[in-house]
Amino acid sequence: MWKSLYEKMISTMMVQDRLKTEFPDGTTATYGPEQGEIAQVAIRDPRALRQLCLNPDLALGEGLMNGTIVLIDTTLDDFLRIILQNRAAGDQPGWIKTANSARFHTRRFIQRNTPERARANVAHHYDISDDLYRLFLDQDMQYSCAYFTDPAMSLEDAQAAKKAHIAAKLCLSPGQHVLDIGCGWGGMALTLARDFDVQVTGITLSENQLATARARARAEGLQDRVTFRLQDYRNVTETFDRIVSVGMLEHVGVPNYDTYFAKVAELLKPDGVALIHTIGRSAPPMPHSSWLNKYIFPGGYVPSLSELAGPMERSGLWQADIEFLRLHYAYTLRHWRKRFEANIDTIRDMYDDRFITMFRYYFAICIAAFEQQMQGVYQIQLAHKRDAVPLSRDYLYQPAPAA
Repeated sequence: MWKSLYEKMISTMMVQDRLKTEFPDGTTATYGPEQGEIAQVAIRDPRALRQLCLNPDLALGEGLMNGTIVLIDTTLDDFLRIILQNRAAGDQPGWIKTANSARFHTRRFIQRNTPERARANVAHHYDISDDLYRLFLDQDMQYSCAYFTDPAMSLEDAQAAKKAHIAAKLCLSPGQHVLDIGCGWGGMALTLARDFDVQVTGITLSENQLATARARARAEGLQDRVTFRLQDYRNVTETFDRIVSVGMLEHVGVPNYDTYFAKVAELLKPDGVALIHTIGRSAPPMPHSSWLNKYIFPGGYVPSLSELAGPMERSGLWQADIEFLRLHYAYTLRHWRKRFEANIDTIRDMYDDRFITMFRYYFAICIAAFEQQMQGVYQIQLAHKRDAVPLSRDYLYQPAPAA
């Protein structure tokens, strides 16, 4: 039964390339036209075959992690590229469409992300170990999309360019008070305080990130200008001249978008400016990866702009600018993966093979999403007043004043 369902699923999908499959009983079959590229996979366990028919996204990742699905003469990048290209061009059986539709329409329940659940979700990924993240992030520990003004830039330079680009969009003046929602390990907050002479309050739900951010502030002598707190954005009560949020909206959840943007409006002073940096889809909404939700980012979701438009409009804030960064995150992820592999011996001393395979799959499917699907990064500039920022983007690209 499961073999015949698998054959139906793959036959309707492979319309440009070929997929050769070895089944648990030792038989093989090739699907797709006699043209294009070929990928090869071996399914070693009947249970993995069953799961592939029921939830392909989750089953593929779990099968690779468990060794019950093995790629043959095919790299993971090439396999995912071929599968995604053909899935986009081909079709899916009715039961897969029904399952995806069910997951999509239950996202408002799954992604409620109450303060308690949000904190648990954050701990699942961000509190693994700072030592692991130091092995593949840049020196400033920026765990979000860098900004490559030149694809050949180093990761350090691209992350510095990202912070500079965001700072320019914030239109900072000395003495202003900035709220950093989802401050991570403190790099953005420390940069703004140090380089732009502003006060910064950074909030996070990660115990590990909080401890590291506070230690960094003390080490740099910035503890009088930067305050880090373990706090949910919904519980902040002060008002701020500027608000920045980098890589946090992906964790808010669809049911909370109105709350999120209303809170930004509430906390932002009348002349204030906010900059929201988030992964997003330049296409209609779709269900999020069930594998990513289970193993990497529980409660996470990549929104389409159409899902954010209504909550932004209802907040009463002006959309002063919306910029969409294409491929920048793919470049960032490739840098992270290269550093991860360069430190693989150290990582093997810290984690088992299943964890390492999980992280490799995490990098690979995210790279594929940014290179093969309509996914990128939105930078959304918001303000109460239509003229709170300059009326063209020229100010973003002015040369730095002479020292």
